[in-house]
Amino acid sequence: MLNRAARYGFGALLGIILGGASALYLAGLWPGAKPLDFGNIEVDGWRSDFNIGSEAADPYTRARVARHGLLGLAKSEAVYFTRTTDSAGQPLREACEYRLSGGAMPAEWWSITLYGADSKLPMNEDSALSVDATGVSSSSEDWSALISSKRPEPGTDWISSRSAGTFDLTLRLYVPNRALLAAPAEALKPPVVERLSCEGDTP
Repeated sequence: MLNRAARYGFGALLGIILGGASALYLAGLWPGAKPLDFGNIEVDGWRSDFNIGSEAADPYTRARVARHGLLGLAKSEAVYFTRTTDSAGQPLREACEYRLSGGAMPAEWWSITLYGADSKLPMNEDSALSVDATGVSSSSEDWSALISSKRPEPGTDWISSRSAGTFDLTLRLYVPNRALLAAPAEALKPPVVERLSCEGDTP
């Protein structure tokens, strides 16, 4: 009788632990979790969850939005894509320099912002944590920007990764085209993140 009660007690405790851990993980509250780790859409390494900002959002999605500070606008107003790796599949790191390049986007306006490992803006004073359609593509549909912890030469579009550690990039597409909402993998050609060099690389 005692053994049976012990087994039941152990099973209940295990269920509480596993259930609590899975709930924290799915809600993005687990240490290191990113807001779009569970996105239902991926386009060339950029992930998104089109349930964000919609009535279809489940409690876990709503918790991730609240935890990571996303502004959950309706899909007709904005969609969000996040990238955590470069084009070679390696994590984005402050110790490396990258070329971010792209073209026209299927939306009225767009921006790309860098967030640190804690899902917050890095604590630096460079005033260069994002690029947007107004700045980089005002004269051409093709554009590029440098992601680096060091300020580049004047005239170079720049996103500062200083004090970011391991970071990610969030692409916001405002007033997206209907084609993007219907078939994102076909309508979106997302920016490329090419690693140029890293501290400690041999010449």
